[in-house]
Amino acid sequence: MTHSFALHIPDADLEPEPLDPERIVSGHPEVTGRVVWESSDGRRVRGIWQITPGVVTDTEADELLAVISGSATIEVADGPTLRVGPGDMAVLRAGDRTTWTVHETLRKAYEITL
Repeated sequence: MTHSFALHIPDADLEPEPLDPERIVSGHPEVTGRVVWESSDGRRVRGIWQITPGVVTDTEADELLAVISGSATIEVADGPTLRVGPGDMAVLRAGDRTTWTVHETLRKAYEITL
């Protein structure tokens, strides 16, 4: 999008996103998302992301996120364990190896710097 805009995050339509089966630790989590803005060089991305319950691993980019609904525990290897739910903000650092235990379908707004 090239213009200013407003979007009601809880009702935003999301598209299925592939989840590498090797990242799934347990359960049958499904991911959906929507990019709402991307910088011209592709290094900054803002969007909405959702995951259903289960446990997955990830290697993070620099990310600022705000949880809209649901809950999860994010274990950062060699770092803290973050418990997030509606209204919580979290910052993840590039290279963080994480394990996400999603307790209730989690929807977040995010900005990632690649």
